[in-house]
Amino acid sequence: MKRNLNIAVVGATGLVGKTVIKVLDETNFPINKLSLFASERSSGEKVFNNNTYKVRSLSQDSFRGIDIAIFSAGAYVSENFAPIAVESGCVVVDNGSFWRMNPNVPLVVPEINPEDLINHQGIIANPNCSTIQLVIALKPIHEKFGLKRVIVSTYQSVSGAGQKGIDQLLSELEGKKPESRISDHPLAFNTVFHPFSGDDGHTVEEVKMMQEPAKILHYPDLRIAITCVRIPVIGGHGESVNIETELPFTINDIKDTLRDFKGIELTDNSISEDYPTPRKAKKTDPVYIGRIRKDTTVENGINLWIVADNIRKGAATNAVQIAKMLNDKDLLLNNQ
Repeated sequence: MKRNLNIAVVGATGLVGKTVIKVLDETNFPINKLSLFASERSSGEKVFNNNTYKVRSLSQDSFRGIDIAIFSAGAYVSENFAPIAVESGCVVVDNGSFWRMNPNVPLVVPEINPEDLINHQGIIANPNCSTIQLVIALKPIHEKFGLKRVIVSTYQSVSGAGQKGIDQLLSELEGKKPESRISDHPLAFNTVFHPFSGDDGHTVEEVKMMQEPAKILHYPDLRIAITCVRIPVIGGHGESVNIETELPFTINDIKDTLRDFKGIELTDNSISEDYPTPRKAKKTDPVYIGRIRKDTTVENGINLWIVADNIRKGAATNAVQIAKMLNDKDLLLNNQ
């Protein structure tokens, strides 16, 4: 039964953590008590949404009495403190990458695979921000026409690397030397890649986007090719997506299929300049899809342009949606 919960936000002073708090407030999430945690240097009295909270550093006892903890504090914190939280009877919704491909941890986008929450063991992983907006577009097309092959090129905001990415870009635009960097290459007036993963030439981000959609869609044989690029934009990720389907379709078939799917806002007019942009997506939760056109080089090919706010739907909003679903469906550890 839905009830007011004790909620913790771990990494509360970071870019995603602050947005989690904002989304909890905007959605009137049923909160009995909100506890905020961050690193020791970031602890103390902080103001969020015009309210003052005490931000504390984590300890072994931080999760006693907490129903759900939303983690946005990096791999080390996720690895070491998520199990502690579960032992305390708290469900963890983790925004980091550490647990995503663990076979015992559901990787969830609520519009796509909510059923995966049912047998959770205390930890639920939030997918990569770029993965979330991609799979929301792929799911309805896959259900109706079948996915044969997917090719994606991303145009990712520097905010995907957190406040450090924004700070580096703004410093460079102002002609100042950045205090910290997410890339050895300049971000301003440039395009850069994420850190490389290994000897096969893929970046860490590309590996995530090759692995995660198959798990979320329950389609282990999904053929997907990815190139991920950072661009000098502060917020919002874009993706150029080419899809080859098993079954034939018309352009109107694709538009109707996408338009009817929850979480998608179709912004497509072939005779106007109305198409999705990062500015359109800023501080909103839909996944915007436009520039829908036939790929005539294959029998059943389609091109899409997809944009979403990577901090909101790509992280904070998706996590809060998961938390709400856990409450609505009585899937908390202390209800089991």
